[in-house]
Amino acid sequence: MPRSDTALVMIDIQNDFCPGGALAVAEGDQIIDRVNRLQKDYSVRVLTQDWHPAEHASFADNQPGAEPFSMIDMPYGPQVVWPSHCVQGTEGAAFHPALETDRADMIIRKGFRAAIDSYSAFFENDHKTPTGLEGYLRERRVHELVMVGLATDFCVRYSAVDAAKLGFGVTVLEGACRAIDLDGSLAEARHDMLDHGVKLAE
Repeated sequence: MPRSDTALVMIDIQNDFCPGGALAVAEGDQIIDRVNRLQKDYSVRVLTQDWHPAEHASFADNQPGAEPFSMIDMPYGPQVVWPSHCVQGTEGAAFHPALETDRADMIIRKGFRAAIDSYSAFFENDHKTPTGLEGYLRERRVHELVMVGLATDFCVRYSAVDAAKLGFGVTVLEGACRAIDLDGSLAEARHDMLDHGVKLAE
């Protein structure tokens, strides 16, 4: 029987992060069969969904002179400038059609504030503005989280580290994630997660 105190958190398995998408993660769609199978093993299942307005400040199209994947300074700190992706209501923002979504107890949408990006499932990139996920998990009496999804070195990493800081036990199943690996970001992400007590498993 699934443990009632453990949640499966499935991060940003959306069309724009899969092959053919605007911000495709290599082999991003190859995790989906395993993620679907994993859902049967957990009594609490959460999906996160990147959900940006078209005018989002992190998009290169909205930062004159900024190249995609370059860095800019925002009021809340350094920010990667991304190609436009996961724009609200578009096909790119939709969950990948092969992902089984009917079992999900909750869908957390993040990144919908135009002036601030949001990698983590728990906080915006200012590390202060909450998404509401922590409260939901506390109400469900969840203590342990298993995380899968896209991308290992950004949204999975920040979600895992924030969850650990909040006192949850966190395991990231790397075999059910894929990374962008931007200038060594995957190695940095793994180091950061381990430093915060996140368990990395296959």
